[in-house]
Amino acid sequence: MAISLTSAALQRAKTFISKDPSARALRFSVKKTGCSGWGYVVDVAHQIDADDQVFELDGVKVVVDARSLSVVDGTEIDFRKQGLNATFVFNNPNMAGECGCGESFSVTKSAELH
Repeated sequence: MAISLTSAALQRAKTFISKDPSARALRFSVKKTGCSGWGYVVDVAHQIDADDQVFELDGVKVVVDARSLSVVDGTEIDFRKQGLNATFVFNNPNMAGECGCGESFSVTKSAELH
């Protein structure tokens, strides 16, 4: 099981976490949303729960809750700027499809939440 960050995402994560003195890590998860099923959630983690999987990447902790892990396992997180837009971008090997607007995605049968 693994989550990875590109150098651009790593720098963005460090900046994101440093702005909140109570942040302990970057939290990466999924939620039910959109027409395809799942949407990514990236936020600061103020605590690390017992069922969280912790990935340490160049001094940045990324935590993923046990429920989300099967959906995001193996994902590479990138950070891109285009014009005035800046966003995290996800290369998820479990993704089977994406809605037309790109807000949500579906996963392979083996990665579905139980």
